[in-house]
This record gives sequence, C-alpha cells and structure tokens, in this order.
Amino acid sequence: MPYVQQDVALKRDRHDGPVLLIEDSRTFASILSYRFREELGRNVVHCASMPALEKTLAERRENYPIAVVDLNLPGSPYGEVLDLVVAHGIPVVVFTGSFDLSVRERILDRRVVDYVVKDNERACDTIVESVRRALANRDIRVLVVDDDEETRGRLVAMLGAQLLVVEQAVSGADALILVERHPDVELVVTKQNLPDMDGLQLVRRIRRKYGPDRLRIIGVLATDDRFLSVGFLKAGASDVVYQPLLPEEVQCRVAHSIDTLTQIKQLRQAAASDSLTGLYNRRHFYLKGPELIEKGLDTGMASTVAIIDIDHFRRVNETYGHDMGDTVMIGLAARLAHLLQGEGHLLCRLGGEEFGLLLTQMDGARASIFCERLRQEMAKIHFVAGDKDISVTVSIGVAEVQARETFDNYLNAADQFLYMAKQGGRDRVFSDHWMSVLGEAASAPLRQSPVFDASATGDVLYLTA
Repeated sequence: MPYVQQDVALKRDRHDGPVLLIEDSRTFASILSYRFREELGRNVVHCASMPALEKTLAERRENYPIAVVDLNLPGSPYGEVLDLVVAHGIPVVVFTGSFDLSVRERILDRRVVDYVVKDNERACDTIVESVRRALANRDIRVLVVDDDEETRGRLVAMLGAQLLVVEQAVSGADALILVERHPDVELVVTKQNLPDMDGLQLVRRIRRKYGPDRLRIIGVLATDDRFLSVGFLKAGASDVVYQPLLPEEVQCRVAHSIDTLTQIKQLRQAAASDSLTGLYNRRHFYLKGPELIEKGLDTGMASTVAIIDIDHFRRVNETYGHDMGDTVMIGLAARLAHLLQGEGHLLCRLGGEEFGLLLTQMDGARASIFCERLRQEMAKIHFVAGDKDISVTVSIGVAEVQARETFDNYLNAADQFLYMAKQGGRDRVFSDHWMSVLGEAASAPLRQSPVFDASATGDVLYLTA
C-alpha cells in the first residue's frame, strides 16, 4: 500500500450556512448571535429549548456548518441535545456550565470540535474563536505519517473532529510524495519510527524544500526523552507531542501551529498588498515579475509587460474630492482584478493612478488586443457623485519581453509606449506590435493616432482612425 488518502469522516455541509445556536440563556444567546454576525459574518438560527431544536432539525431548511450547543439545556438531563445534533451530522462546539471528568468523557465520545466551560469572563471570546477556527479548518489540509493503522486512525479521528482535511501516509517516502502532490498541505504530523526512515530524517528532507513559513511540522513521540524532542525541534519541527495522545493537547498544539501559519500568511499578504485597492503593490510586482518572466524565457513562452494609467485622474480629485478619487481607484482596480481572475497574470498598483500588468503566455499581438479589451471595459464603468455621473478612461502602454534584460527595462519600455498613447490623445493602447503594424506611419505626428478596435471578431485586429 503506497499511501492512504482519506478526507474527514464527518459529514460536511455547505460552508456558507448559518451557525446553529442552542442556548437557553438570553444573555449568552444575544452576545453570541451578535458576535457571530459581526465578527464572522454568519447568520444565526437560535433554539432555546429541546422542542424548538427538534422542530428546527425536522424542517432542516438550512445547512448548518457548525452548531454551538449548551450541554445543560433544560429538557436534556443526559446530553440528549448533543446526541440529537451529532445524529444530524452537524459538527459541534459544546458550551457547558458544569464540567468534570464524566462530562469530559461524554463530550469527547461524540467527537465534538471543541468544548468551552462557562466559568470565566473569556468564555464568549473562546466560543467565537473556536467557531472561527473550525470554519477555517475545512480548507486546511493536514498530513498524518504513521505506519501503525491503529494509532494513525486515532490521530486522524482527532484531527477529523476539528474539521481538517486529512491525508495519510505510511512511510517517509510516501509522505514526501503527498506533500509534493498536495501543495496546499499546511501541517505534517509524523511519528519518530517509520519503516524507511526516522522522523528526524523526514523533517530534515521536508525542510530542505519547505520553510516553517510555508508548512508546519509536529513530531509525535512515544517517549518523553527531552533529547529526542530537542532533536526534532532542531531538525525543523514546529512542535512535539507525546503519547499517549490527549485529544485536548493535540487540538491545542495543532491549532497553535495553524494559527501561526495563518498569521504569517496574513503578514506576507499585508506586506505585498496596496492598502487602498487590495491589489499587489509595487514591491511584490518587482519581486514576482522577474520570476515569471524568467520562467517564460526558460520555457519559450511569451510574456508582455503593460502599464495602465487613468486618464486625467487629477481632475477627478480636484473636481470631486479625494474621497471620490479613491472610490474611482478602488472601482477600477476591482474591475481589473475581476477581468484577470484565474488567468495566471500578475496585476499590481504601481503607485498613484498607474497599474502594472504582466501578461503570461501572451506575445505583443495578443497582449495588445487583450489590453484593448481592458480599455473598453474600463470605459464602461460609471461612478455617481451627487447628481453627477462620472466615467473615466485609461491609456495603456504594452511592451513584449523579447530577451533577458532588467525588470526596470521592461517597465521603461511599456512606460514609453504609455507616453505615446497619452500624446496620441489618451484612451488608447500603444505597443511595439502597434508600431510594427503601422510601420513608418506610427512615427508620424500623433495628432490623429489610430487605436485598436478588438470588439469585432475574436482576436482579429482592426485599426480605426
């Protein structure tokens, strides 16, 4: 058996449904309902009694991605409320006012996502955080590496209860294959003794390719030998946990690793983003652009650089104010991002009213036509300022990447064509391909410079005065 692949055994509902809140305390119900809506963007279906819950589940008008269950609900002396929700395949976070070892055992036997005790001032904070994490976990893939079926199954069940997507491997070699096959694996949980290598070797081999800012690793140790745990950490593991496994400890350590990785991704995203538009910023464009161009040159795939400039943007700010200028900038950026979504191109805000665009797998001819379509789409956008209807146009300079040069050289070439587009009257595309099509006519005075009209048929290029 080379490897085993398995999604979480729990039934998965749609992710976008409301939170099912089962709580008889009006105070707690009001607080949690408000916070779920405001902080998580989730509507709430509230049931304050066992009969109300039975009616709601019988009608089942909604898909509930998660439920928050008060274990001490009146009419449910032995936890019947929890059994009923679990029987409907809804993941549960338990909220309880009483807690002892027997209650803990009863809760964990139901494979709940988490439990929170109502005995402290942070109880509501903890509930909201548990629900947020559980909803986010549905998109997080974890790899468990263990050749013992029983212990592997126990760990998979613990992770599955947290709604994580779980992959399984029975050897170090299979684990490396799965990490390569699933680039979205964010956490590897591995034992020490594997059939083909020890856990330390696996950690080192993973770390050669994936840093701790990309993937976290937790070592599962059969002994509390501190030298072994130090060895794991020095090899690149993010954390260790000891057998026999305690579900709450596993849940906390896994949550800590995933939260750390999430925070790193958020910081990286913030560092790469323009604060106004949410697009990539100039720094990220200069970081990723050369990589994409180099890849294209190595594989023989064409790429093209374009600069998009909003025409007469200063007039918008001076006439309608900077708030409206920001609104126009945000609207155009959102439209550009939508038009380029899923195409593998790189879009950024270079600064001011300029956007940078790297079109992959497009030569100058295709990029010129594509940018003309972008220009036409930008001209269709309208903004309202009081009783005024505002529309703006853009000018675009396009330069094909033809040889290895500095990234600045590519941008400078596109900027030169952008200057020609502005000199030619704005609201047009100008490119090296356009120059080659027009020949000597393109170098004539630009008082009546033609523009691309790509709206007729497919990629056929028409030039109109």
